[in-house]
Amino acid sequence: MLGTFSYTNPTKLYFGEDALDSLPRELARYGDRVLLAYGGGSIKKTGLYDEVRGILEAAGKEVFEVPGVMPNPTVEKLYAGCTVARDNDVDLILAVGGGSVVDYAKAVSVSAWCDEDPWEKYYARLEEPDNRIIPVGSVLTMTGTGSEMNGGSVITNRATKQKIGHVFGEEVFPKFAILNPRLTFTVPRYQMVAGIFDVMSHILEQYFSGDDDNTSDYLAEGLMRSLVHSSRIAAVDPEDYEARSNIMWTSAWALNTLIAKGKSTDWMVHMIGQAIGAYTDTTHGMTLSAISPAYYRLVMPYGLPKFARFATAVWDVDASGKTDEETAAEGLEHMEDWMRELGLVMNISELGVTDDMIDGIADGSFVMDGGYHVLDRDEIVAVLEASK
Repeated sequence: MLGTFSYTNPTKLYFGEDALDSLPRELARYGDRVLLAYGGGSIKKTGLYDEVRGILEAAGKEVFEVPGVMPNPTVEKLYAGCTVARDNDVDLILAVGGGSVVDYAKAVSVSAWCDEDPWEKYYARLEEPDNRIIPVGSVLTMTGTGSEMNGGSVITNRATKQKIGHVFGEEVFPKFAILNPRLTFTVPRYQMVAGIFDVMSHILEQYFSGDDDNTSDYLAEGLMRSLVHSSRIAAVDPEDYEARSNIMWTSAWALNTLIAKGKSTDWMVHMIGQAIGAYTDTTHGMTLSAISPAYYRLVMPYGLPKFARFATAVWDVDASGKTDEETAAEGLEHMEDWMRELGLVMNISELGVTDDMIDGIADGSFVMDGGYHVLDRDEIVAVLEASK
């Protein structure tokens, strides 16, 4: 492995069917005023809301709520949450929902006591926190983002058509996360498969960088093989506990910074995908699936040995008698076949992208330099055009 690095992950995970039973012991570590953040109301239909409220009340907590956190949390929603958190001087933010709710909770945690506009400070300028940070915990109901075990937080500014992610340091990581795979069973199939590809994309973005013999790559290959295997089972039987539990566990390890160690990492698919999301407000995982085939075909010649390894190690491509180019191309074909098998969105037109949006999306895509090739604006446009 190349380079020097440090590693820590302060998030404590409780995993399994009885994971929620551990919430009281975590609540005891914090003060009495809790902000409960959740989404559009599905947790009320499933009974999870009542269960969590009951646990909070039994623990003697005074509960304040921010309901209606949307799939792509907006800056206006951030401001509203900051007001509730600050005015009530909350001691803990408990996010109950998917990755967007956890992202939102982290954004509120760093922004509530910010003495200037948090969008400008933390998202437009990507500065680090220098103010009080409210601790965050989560009860996860959807897998994909890995937000339950990292410092990332993505917020959308619809007025400026920007969707920006800030990866904060360990002080913003959730302090604990409750992971019960059964809580993910009620997620619609569309959201389930979108989350699965979000997991795959997280791993790919870290895997396709560097050319040294890196332990992180071997870990990534194992995670990808597990994800492909379990996703095929879940696509047929969404309530297969073993498959859904493996997907949930893979999601957490895909983006908790472990497999990024010793890597430069890419992230261009996410940058373009987020720019698409800013224009269309569509499901994040589907923005990634729509552009990934075109992006990786463009980048493949610049990182050919790793793409050939990806084909053999993840997709069991037989490289005998084939060039690296042929092996690598076959690997990408296998990945695309798997994506179609799951029913993922494979073009940006299906997401509502129109020709008049292409230039704006290209301009809104941050250019990253950690992968095998640094894209220029014309190449970003080419990826978008090839993804129509």
